Amino acid sequence: MSVSRPNVSNDLIWQITRNQNAYLVRRNTGGGSQFSRDPLNLVNKHSFKYSGFANNKAIGVQSDDNGNVVVITKKPNNPQQPAKNQVVTTYGPSTSTRKVYKGVASKTAQHGYRADVREEAVARVSALRRAALPKKETPASKPRGAKARQAEKSE
Repeated sequence: MSVSRPNVSNDLIWQITRNQNAYLVRRNTGGGSQFSRDPLNLVNKHSFKYSGFANNKAIGVQSDDNGNVVVITKKPNNPQQPAKNQVVTTYGPSTSTRKVYKGVASKTAQHGYRADVREEAVARVSALRRAALPKKETPASKPRGAKARQAEKSE
């Protein structure tokens, strides 16, 4: 049994859809920056390298409401079936960060999948984990110098 593949290359898909697609976000400020809301885009940058819809092999890292890290990869074998095309791996909030890093790095490295985006994927996991941490309360700063002397006199 052979797998049928479409005759359309990833480059052609990108050339056709780069100026108009559902994930494109354009901003007039900052010199007309272009961003992407693609869930398989690691850095939210509108470019062919990071585009999840234009590449047969793509990886996305997100977090959900429970603090889990969700890693989504695309199967390169069946691009004609987008609904069955994604593999979702979830790492819970109690999973050690090193284990999550190792899992994401191994997903990008397996069989030459997308080793070029390994660093960005691990950085995304790191940012999501850091954002999920509770914020530290900063202690109230004590007045020093003239303000401290003035506060002592008023007490």
